[in-house]
Amino acid sequence: MKLITVAGPPSSGKTSMLLRVIEWLKEQGLKAGVVKFDCVASRDDERYRAKDVPVLLGLAGNLCPDHYFVTNIEACANWGQSLGLDLFISESAGLCNRCSPFIRQALGVCVIDNLAGANTPTKMGPLLKQADIVVITKGDIVSQAEREVFQYQVRKVNARAEVLQMNGLTGQGRERLGALLAQAPDTGDLEGRKLRFSMPAAVCSYCLGETKIGKDYQMGNVRSIAIPESEVSGGETA
Repeated sequence: MKLITVAGPPSSGKTSMLLRVIEWLKEQGLKAGVVKFDCVASRDDERYRAKDVPVLLGLAGNLCPDHYFVTNIEACANWGQSLGLDLFISESAGLCNRCSPFIRQALGVCVIDNLAGANTPTKMGPLLKQADIVVITKGDIVSQAEREVFQYQVRKVNARAEVLQMNGLTGQGRERLGALLAQAPDTGDLEGRKLRFSMPAAVCSYCLGETKIGKDYQMGNVRSIAIPESEVSGGETA
């Protein structure tokens, strides 16, 4: 079975895009299933079920969604394997720009939309930099010039990735992406596999439920911003 991780900012069009691609994969005789990881709520599992796509839904709640992903993906992949799937797609949402759900020797896809802003690609971390494929959506809403500028910014951040435009509403571009997913290597057992990038170091008092502000309530991994001394001692009081 091929495990493919797909991730991107909220509302970038991941689910709509995947529904179109899975539709194309079915036409090629391939069976695909999905696990959708999200933060607080999602109804995307209903959209997959409506298209007869095997799906699991996992909500991270008050946990870091990236940590939730890595502690559950093996069990989810085993579930997909038990169904005899050809492709098992993990769709992750709600990730910060520091996070990345990509696994070594498993195809990683980043989805980003043209409406995010021309400088957004330069602000993204491993989610974009370490992707094998970058899918740019919502190109029908912006001009040709804006699409070209945005794609240029993406290529500056990740020059080795396959970059393509796709319309999740019409399905335009699904054949190219579908062919790339179908050519992904078999993943095999995930036990002992490594992530492409480390998780954020984030064990602090606020991770453990603290809500009070102040140094007396801070412990664990804490980083302070550098403030010039002149602004601390010589500034005027409002």
